[in-house]
Amino acid sequence: MDINYELYKVFYYVASSLSFSEASKRLFISQSAVSQSIKVLEKKMKRKLFIRSTKKVQLTPEGEILLKHIEPAMNLIRRGEMQLLEADSLNGGQLRIGASDTICRYYLVPYLNQFHKEFPNVHIKVINQTSIKCVELLQNGQADFIVVNYPNPVLANGNQVKIVKEFMDVFVAGKKYQELRQKEMALEELQRYPILMLDKKSTTSEYLHMVFQRYQLDLVPEIEISSNDLLLDLAKIGLGIAFVPDYCLKKEETELFTLQIKEKLTKRKLVAAYNEKLPLSQAVEYFLDMLGEI
Repeated sequence: MDINYELYKVFYYVASSLSFSEASKRLFISQSAVSQSIKVLEKKMKRKLFIRSTKKVQLTPEGEILLKHIEPAMNLIRRGEMQLLEADSLNGGQLRIGASDTICRYYLVPYLNQFHKEFPNVHIKVINQTSIKCVELLQNGQADFIVVNYPNPVLANGNQVKIVKEFMDVFVAGKKYQELRQKEMALEELQRYPILMLDKKSTTSEYLHMVFQRYQLDLVPEIEISSNDLLLDLAKIGLGIAFVPDYCLKKEETELFTLQIKEKLTKRKLVAAYNEKLPLSQAVEYFLDMLGEI
């Protein structure tokens, strides 16, 4: 099927903004030209791609499918244009990093600070998602690289991985559970206490469930949420025992203590991952070289 790239481009801008008028502004063409392009594309595809009404524009299921394929292609084209224009310079361009809120706050901030001081003209875009969702950003071309927990079940072949940090996961409790401070506990005994942990969409949740399964134990969390910071706050007020990466804890922490667990938990890693089939900009290469040095 021979379809002009410009038609896909118009479709992308309408689909991403859900507005014919907004798409016309971004493409610098008339709204009628946008409408005509969509009509031509729908005719060639023999499918309705949009539901139009006086109040709003919506994608049809067929439009959703097409956008799923067009969006990564458009991102790759934009990335290629940017790299061609700025391949030999660190005086501009954009650095797109995918990482969870926890990894950004407790690991990446010093590197972001150093990079920005050295190259203030490079625009840094940080996209917050879980470590699992970050892989989708990489696959869709929405991030130049990602920093995620590892092992990661969705990090596939074709992605180059650089280990930047090792860490331990720990159980922490507040003053309500003071009697546990000097006690070594087995996971089976820990089951009797309310466990606070990240939700099931996280690599941390997958890891802890795997640990409990290894010892043929059931894990039924009291609370599952998407923020490690909130888990720590809930542990401080005595709602339960939180399971978090050790790098989330302050060195001078006084309101929480780390429980001693009989079973040995394996270390996990933070890795920077990028698509090895795509060329890296100078900004990305420089930032990746920085990781692990501070």
